[in-house]
Amino acid sequence: MTADSVTAPVRRRPARRLRARVLVPAACLLLLPGCTTESPGRGTPPAAGFTAGDDGVDRVEKARRVAAPRLTGESLQGERIDLGDYRGKVVALNVWGSWCGPCRAEAPHLAKVAQELKGEGVEFVGINTRNRDKTQPIKFERDYGVTYPSLYDPYGKMLLRFPKGSLNPQLIPSTLVIDRDGRIAARAMKALNEEQLREMLTPVLRER
Repeated sequence: MTADSVTAPVRRRPARRLRARVLVPAACLLLLPGCTTESPGRGTPPAAGFTAGDDGVDRVEKARRVAAPRLTGESLQGERIDLGDYRGKVVALNVWGSWCGPCRAEAPHLAKVAQELKGEGVEFVGINTRNRDKTQPIKFERDYGVTYPSLYDPYGKMLLRFPKGSLNPQLIPSTLVIDRDGRIAARAMKALNEEQLREMLTPVLRER
């Protein structure tokens, strides 16, 4: 055995590791820091026109809001969902995964508020992400009484559609409030309870 045959594999291994790092999908880079109850990013440059609240909720004044991206796809139950169909209503858009502990903690609160505010013109829509099949998220919905639909987004591609500089969902769980004109009005990047949800939704619901 020659010296070259012994050392050659050692030289090749770093190259393979480097290629693996380069090929990590952008969606994974976005989602890896997620599943937290804390609201991050207080030291980062703010999106244009938003105010970071002491309650962990970021809000944008009505005149400076940007449009939410067009989100269309299949629900966990196989039905077609188009976020644009909800124009004229206030939408709570919740990003979640069945594997996420904080998502499980907030799910009963979301389910309750969704039922109570539906008659007032508020619709809830979920984005289920990083579940590689539908079995566990469907069980999650059943266990926590979630009756509103969720877009199935196993690879996080929909989360990359939010415009740069907007209040985009950077962590899991995240909840966004979309106003009646389809624009992003508020964002929380943490698990929410019933009171916090209502405090996010009520000001937007009162707008005319």
